[in-house]
Amino acid sequence: MKILIINGPNLNLLGAREPDIYGAVTFEDYFTQLQFRFKTLELSYFQSNHEGELIDKLQEAQENFQGVVLNAAAYTHTSIAIADTVKAIKIPVVEVHISNIHTREDFRKHSYIAPYTKGVIVGFGLEGYALAIQSFNS
Repeated sequence: MKILIINGPNLNLLGAREPDIYGAVTFEDYFTQLQFRFKTLELSYFQSNHEGELIDKLQEAQENFQGVVLNAAAYTHTSIAIADTVKAIKIPVVEVHISNIHTREDFRKHSYIAPYTKGVIVGFGLEGYALAIQSFNS
């Protein structure tokens, strides 16, 4: 099974950005751990700070992957375009957030993407990505 992890804006700063919320590990280091843990799966990773690039990657994903783990970051709460893309593609998407978005600022409590996903995982730190990957086998 091939799974694509897509991270949105500012997640390239993991390890340095607000470590009290997001932790001290870079995503690249964590991705290496995921590849080791899920040796039977083919995991790929993409990150962009640009909405259109995220949309393009989601559209392309349905050609080469059986599922997507998506942390759209702030676009979760603002992008109808990304939500429309998740709704349109024909592979399952699991939405992930490192922090518990429901305990943060009010604007973070609404996801435009969630209604079109297989599920949403929030508040488990980077481990949320592993939980999302595991969900594709259930």
